[in-house]
Amino acid sequence: MRKSVNVQLVMDVICVHSYLGYTRFARAADRLRAEGLPVAVEFLPFELAPGAPADGRPLLTVLEQTFGPQAAAGALAFAERAAGEGLRLEYGKAIATGTFDAHRLIADAARQGKAELMAERLFRAHFTDGLHIGDPATLARLATEAGITTGHVPAAELRARLEGVRRLGITGVPVFLIENLAPLTGSQTETTLLAALRQAATTKGEHRDH
Repeated sequence: MRKSVNVQLVMDVICVHSYLGYTRFARAADRLRAEGLPVAVEFLPFELAPGAPADGRPLLTVLEQTFGPQAAAGALAFAERAAGEGLRLEYGKAIATGTFDAHRLIADAARQGKAELMAERLFRAHFTDGLHIGDPATLARLATEAGITTGHVPAAELRARLEGVRRLGITGVPVFLIENLAPLTGSQTETTLLAALRQAATTKGEHRDH
């Protein structure tokens, strides 16, 4: 059996660059999987706004208050560009919130082989559906929708994982850690990510370019 290319993704589900980067990565990984090479994905948690209130406030308002009026305009311009890649970013109804419990849900999903499914659903819930992903009831509904049982990962374990990521010196997301290659940061292109996956596969001696 072919060895998997092992990838660690450091992301936050309220980070638009993480969403775009993950979408591109998923497309690249699917192309490699279609060629018969497994790609194993592990999500490492990162909180873009640690300690952020989970009460849920309009995202555009929070962006303006935090970064100034140009931040909202920049977000809307980014949404137009992202639409060209098939992502619908509905900033007008997006809700700013903390993501600790969303990361716990991804960790629960990982134990059931559904981390990628859950992460994509949380990105879409936040950016497209206008759902409050800091709300326990919302997270419970999304878990049920994905067929995931919860409560497997204690809060203390997730806090330790977050601390572990900080010890790696990671201060921004997304970060793509692909085997022993140099880390890739930011929303890399699908072409770049596919090339990195191929390089990692070739280094293992398990795959050759088609």
